Amino acid sequence: MKTSIKSGNFRATKKGAGMTAKGVKAYRKANPGSKLKTAVTESNPSSSSRSKRRKAFCSRMCGMKKKRTSRKQQNNRNSRINQSLKRWRCRCGS
Repeated sequence: MKTSIKSGNFRATKKGAGMTAKGVKAYRKANPGSKLKTAVTESNPSSSSRSKRRKAFCSRMCGMKKKRTSRKQQNNRNSRINQSLKRWRCRCGS
């Protein structure tokens, strides 16, 4: 699997970071049995399993943001972690 933005498998940082549907499909093809899915981007997911997945992702990533990034990176709106949290509609610390 190619792992570059140009291959279409990943979003550019300024476009929300993360994998595209094409990237997830390529990853699952290269790794049979994988349960990788795309981001939950809708504001009110219709199924409870998607909303639980979004809540779990947000709590996990907000913790990573607090513990594993520098102050400069935490405040940078274009850092990969901040863009992914924005895409998933996570509200860290609010």
